Amino acid sequence: MSKKNIHIIAGPTASGKSALAVRRALERGGAIVNCDSRQIYSELPILCAQPTKDEQKLVPHHLYGTMHPDDNCSAGTWREMAIPVIEELLEKKIIPIVTGGNGLYIKTLIEGISPIPDVPDDIRKMAVDYQARIGNPAFHAELAKRDPETASQYHPMHTARLIHAWEIFEATGKPLAYWQKQPKAAPPEDWQFDITLVMPERETLYKRCNDRFERMLEDGAAEELEEFDKKVERGEISKDSVLIKTVGANGLRAWRDGRISREDAVNLAQTETRQYAKRQTTWFNNQVKPQKNIAKIETVA
Repeated sequence: MSKKNIHIIAGPTASGKSALAVRRALERGGAIVNCDSRQIYSELPILCAQPTKDEQKLVPHHLYGTMHPDDNCSAGTWREMAIPVIEELLEKKIIPIVTGGNGLYIKTLIEGISPIPDVPDDIRKMAVDYQARIGNPAFHAELAKRDPETASQYHPMHTARLIHAWEIFEATGKPLAYWQKQPKAAPPEDWQFDITLVMPERETLYKRCNDRFERMLEDGAAEELEEFDKKVERGEISKDSVLIKTVGANGLRAWRDGRISREDAVNLAQTETRQYAKRQTTWFNNQVKPQKNIAKIETVA
């Protein structure tokens, strides 16, 4: 069976993935498929570091700005959108270059995903509200009563994971551990993956994080966020939208409201960005391992 190559360019935020993806797409006749969990949304393109319009004109880009910010883009949802795009590119003899920093998205593409049912929005909101009301330690204890196996694997401060496990049980009546043990929906057998991890030295990466946020402000990130918040006030976007807590947003709001200085807002956003980059770096170092459908793993700075 002849193999079809899918290229993956992954790494922490501000590492230079997007620029490398564009270069390789130009060199190899490829198209870029987004696997970033923020850049998939239609709002806040500057603050979420979407490729610029000029960059998107150079080569085809897919799955950028395609979802409304009220929608939930789980790893399974992203996979369902990405696979048809990749299949169409392969059919046209165009190299798919999957690019982004969401390790879980990439993992589901390579390894498949357990058939976890979608959670209705009202149940998700209930879980989020309940966690906010009682706090993480109590919420973790409540989850342990329903799904002790999953709760034992999660730190009490892993808020998103706790909420996900809670909402799955609430929606299905079965613990997350049950669904994770079901056979995975695997990728096509003729797919193989070439992975490039963009992993700069820490000092270089952190400088890129700092510099990029300054560029975001120059490009209009504060004004973009203000327009976004007005849409929230008008009810066009939910107050529970995942984009509400975009990195840097809270600091910019505090600056806009006069609670902190511009300098403090920038410092706060840069710190949040560096912390996020550190978490991503740790994930990729620990999770990306050789397996049968990975042809190559390379690391570049």
